[in-house]
Formats: sequence, C-alpha cells, structure tokens
Amino acid sequence: MANSAPAYRLLILPGLSNSGPTHWQSVWQAADPALERVQQRDWDQPDAAEWIAALETHIGRDTRPTVLIAHSLSCSLVARWAASRAGKPAPVVGALLVAPADIESEAHTPPETRSFAPFPMEKLPFAAEMIASRNDPYVDFSRAQALAAAWGATLTDAGNLGHINSASDLGLWPLGQERLAALIARTGLSA
Repeated sequence: MANSAPAYRLLILPGLSNSGPTHWQSVWQAADPALERVQQRDWDQPDAAEWIAALETHIGRDTRPTVLIAHSLSCSLVARWAASRAGKPAPVVGALLVAPADIESEAHTPPETRSFAPFPMEKLPFAAEMIASRNDPYVDFSRAQALAAAWGATLTDAGNLGHINSASDLGLWPLGQERLAALIARTGLSA
C-alpha cells in the first residue's frame, strides 16, 4: 500500500457498526492518511438507499480513478451501488471486497442488514478482488465463492480468519495489502 496515491483515490467502506481503531481498515487509514473513509449517518441501523446515496456523493467529489475497499455489509453496498448506476460512467476502477456478509441469510446476519437484500448478481463493471475466510460466521465460504463468481471477482481464500475484522487481530494485514496491490496493478493505475 502506497503512503500517498495522488493519481487515484482509495475509499474505505466499513460495514455494520463502522470499523473500530484495531480493525485493519482503520489501521490502514492511520498508516496512510490519503485513504478516505466514506461516512454513513447511521452505522448501526443501515438503510441501503441512504448508504448508496452517501457513497454516490463521496465518489462524485473527485474525478480521479477510484478503488473501493469494502468490508462485510459494504460488499453488498458496492454491488448495489454498481447495479443502481448501470450504464452510467463513474471513476470507480476497482473494488477490494473483504468478508462479504450474507445479507439474505437470517442464520448469518442480523435483521438490520436486510435492506441490502437481495444481492445483485450481475458482474461488476470494474475489476474486483474478494477475500473470504473459511470460518466466517457471517457467510458460508461456498456463498462467498458464488458471490465472487457472479460479481466477476478474483477470490482469495484467507483460511480461517473469522470475519476478517478487529477480532481477527490483523494489524496492517499483509495479505490484504498484497491483494489490494494486485487489484491496483490490474487496473493499470500507478502512484
């Protein structure tokens, strides 16, 4: 991960309840102040339409090529945002999708995530990398595989990292940085 990326933007999209100070997204942002976090009005009672509007507004503030760094619920935010813009140009060139939460499964996710259902199952109009854990309590690995295939994302098996969040104690998380760098390389961007 570059310390500064003036040629493009990296936008952090946390999931439900935001990402606390020890979450890898927050650690990355602390290490690189050029990373921008898309803020939501309500992190605990998310409304899909409101989160999509906030993402659209944030993306619209800058015309530089943009790479999204999404965790959990925000993986479905990225897919829903992309589907809502079908055919419209946007500066987004890639998305790193980490630990997608299965918003359609009552067994895996809480009721407050249901406004994000159903999953759009169309290929994303930009390069995508997904990282999923085999023991994620919020999604079965086979479901993550199906989402990656539908969205046209390259899937990286992270092994047993739980929900790949603060509880996973990843710090700067080298595997995530490696996959982000690979994604950026696929887009043809350079610092």
